[in-house]
Amino acid sequence: MRIISGTYKGKHIPVPKNFKARPTTDFAKEGLFNILSNHLDFNNLSVLDLFAGTGSIGYEFASRGAKRVDMVEMQPRYADFINKTAQSMDFQQITVYRADVFRLIPTLSYQYDLAFADPPYNLKEIESIPELVMTSTILKPNGLFILEHGAKYNFEGYSNFKENRKYGSVHFSIFMNP
Repeated sequence: MRIISGTYKGKHIPVPKNFKARPTTDFAKEGLFNILSNHLDFNNLSVLDLFAGTGSIGYEFASRGAKRVDMVEMQPRYADFINKTAQSMDFQQITVYRADVFRLIPTLSYQYDLAFADPPYNLKEIESIPELVMTSTILKPNGLFILEHGAKYNFEGYSNFKENRKYGSVHFSIFMNP
């Protein structure tokens, strides 16, 4: 896993071989961040990374200067890995929550510019995630929610759906808060 741009551009982060998390591919991550860089000022961004896994997406936002990156990961080993990696790179804007996304979202009071979710592709509740996020108060007006998912899902009929981008086998459905 590597960071594509920003302060830590090109930095490789070794992920333990026994981790089963599926980090977003560099190809897909680069495509997504090319789109986002045309629409967002990373320096003032507050980001919520749901199902953070190895932390790949959150590190990318932090490397590009996001002011706040909150990462949610339920698995203790993964959350510890994210914390240690963030500390080793002195990412003081990263906070890790070891929590269940479905229980945490209704309790959050902070509003983010962007929320990103990369749940396991076989998660049975994956289709409920857009509604959970979009009906909560976690996004600022015009805030974006990006859901990474496999090809078998189509979220075009969901409220606030904006567009879908495909990079190989990785799909990003993008929603905008009104």
